[in-house]
Amino acid sequence: MLFNSWRKNRSQEAQTKILPIGLIGGFANFCDTLGVGSFAIKTAGYKQLKLIDDQLLPGTLNCQAVMSTAVQSLIFLTAVDVDPVTLVSMVLAACFGATVGARLVSGWDRQLIRLVMCGALLVVAGLMLAGQLKLFPLGGEALGLSGWKLAAGIAGNFLFGALMTIGIGLYAPCMTLVYLLGMHPLAAFPIMMCSCAFLSFFSAGSFIRKNRINSRAALVVAITGPIGVVIAAYLVKSLDLQLLAWLVIGVVFYTSVTMYRSWASERRELELVNATL
Repeated sequence: MLFNSWRKNRSQEAQTKILPIGLIGGFANFCDTLGVGSFAIKTAGYKQLKLIDDQLLPGTLNCQAVMSTAVQSLIFLTAVDVDPVTLVSMVLAACFGATVGARLVSGWDRQLIRLVMCGALLVVAGLMLAGQLKLFPLGGEALGLSGWKLAAGIAGNFLFGALMTIGIGLYAPCMTLVYLLGMHPLAAFPIMMCSCAFLSFFSAGSFIRKNRINSRAALVVAITGPIGVVIAAYLVKSLDLQLLAWLVIGVVFYTSVTMYRSWASERRELELVNATL
């Protein structure tokens, strides 16, 4: 589907700068594998360098996630012995959420996407900041959920799957939810990675059908993203994740402000035009 989209749109996407997009995508998925989250990093990079139209950003991010998260899930699925009922039910919930969310978001205009992503990025940065400051519990020893906790996990992942379609990554909120429900912190990795691997296919498919992606940008990160994943999973022996997390928090906050400024600037321009008319 993505390749056919590229063939159809390659003439109007010819000016898309694949080198910086590929490098940003590879680095973002390198960080993604370590649990930092790639959407915030990609959004910051693409926004600051003006590489992708804001209106196409949610769809492009979801398309870029397919191959990388599939590789992540294959690597980490057996890393932690998570209860299969918990894993499968939360993954399915995320897929349903993404299917619903993508159908809604693909019809939004640029201004609405900017405003929603501004708020979404603030939420992500806030969750990451809360984690860094130890403001929520760091989980327990459980590797599965049951009863009301399982229901809460399913409902939460449905919501996170829907939110992923507007460009807010699933990793930070899913990890927070797993911690709050008393699961082992490591249990978050197979849950969030498998959730993204499956849901991104459904969300990406919806965006591709409605032609709300930059297929050239999606294709290049489909190549560089998995490379970043493999490097992080097999070659990195030590990395200051605390410093990296603080850096990403700062970048996400700044990108949120930039999104808001873009929204406010275009709104002022429209108001001036309407006043003139």
